[in-house]
Amino acid sequence: MFKVYGDYRSGNCYKVKLMLHLLGKAYDWVPVDILKGETQSEAFLAKNPNGKIPVLELDDGTCLWESNAILNFLAEGSEFLPSEPRLRTQVLQWQFFEQYSHEPYVAVARFIQLYQGLPEARREEYQVCQARGYKALKVMEKQLERTPYLVGERYSIADIALYAYTHVADEGGFDLQTYPAIRAWLARVASHPRHVGMLD
Repeated sequence: MFKVYGDYRSGNCYKVKLMLHLLGKAYDWVPVDILKGETQSEAFLAKNPNGKIPVLELDDGTCLWESNAILNFLAEGSEFLPSEPRLRTQVLQWQFFEQYSHEPYVAVARFIQLYQGLPEARREEYQVCQARGYKALKVMEKQLERTPYLVGERYSIADIALYAYTHVADEGGFDLQTYPAIRAWLARVASHPRHVGMLD
């Protein structure tokens, strides 16, 4: 049985939860409150010295961290991770895109607005996140106009990585009305029979 240390409202933690549900794997969820500093406790830092969630703990006590690395571990040998080298590289390409061009802006804007109530001290940073977040959404829209999923015809962990924060982008002030391909993709991902919502 896996243990997942995380926060249900975190998109990075949601990636792991969604992947486990899609695979039908059992797990225990251990709630961690980042706002109370629980990721900086001695016990947590023993699991992830970087002090961040999520953490996936295996049966033997081994702990894996970084959400996209966990996705690759869980998806190995499944339909959600292609074995063909070119397609597998495209999955990684989108995961790197998520971490460098999408999450730092879409997720941070959401944090500033949803968690902090858009304080004046962070308003300028929020505006930068908006501009760069929309740039990332345009890249996704262009791809999803051509293919139903980010890597061609099959639902993969590339989609899970980017679905996590895109489906709650409105909580960061992003309007997806002018992104019909993204909206159709969000519905496609959510229609999977083993789909689970962020707060379910």
